[in-house]
Amino acid sequence: MIISGSLWRKAIATTAAVGAFVAAYDVTILDSKYATWAGAQRELTAAPSPGAHLGFQATAYCKGIMTSAGTPVQAGVAAADPAVLPVGSVIQIDSVARYGGIYTVLDTGPSVQGRLIDLYMWSCNEALAFGRQAIGLTVLRLGWNPIATTPGLLDRLFRGPERPGRSPLPSRPLPQVPGNN
Repeated sequence: MIISGSLWRKAIATTAAVGAFVAAYDVTILDSKYATWAGAQRELTAAPSPGAHLGFQATAYCKGIMTSAGTPVQAGVAAADPAVLPVGSVIQIDSVARYGGIYTVLDTGPSVQGRLIDLYMWSCNEALAFGRQAIGLTVLRLGWNPIATTPGLLDRLFRGPERPGRSPLPSRPLPQVPGNN
């Protein structure tokens, strides 16, 4: 009743309430900003899953004879940080018009760290002209493991969701051969 009697008291009470709400909102914003920052750091260091669409920086290289996997360098070979994309991973680059396509990660390098991918090009002039570009890529297979691939249309239609830790093949006992004990 004391507040309703005076216009000044109403203005002071309203200003105090607005100040309290602004202070509470500012605290919430700070917490959210740091939570997002920590999540972004986790995302940069976490290994991607097959089918994930990720943002990377791309450069190009032209020198070399053999890759880390022991294959000769050729078009379609990429170098990546093995902690992010292990050797044997298959990726599809879709945001670079001329160089888009499917690449296999067969090489590593000391300067390829984090979300950086290095594409092999035959011409050194072309590699220098490529420079450093922001690209988007999709992980089709992670490493050499054939199970770590993106499920195809038939797999999605005819297989149910697989439970983690179980083999997709049923385990059967091996037949006993007479005389071999």
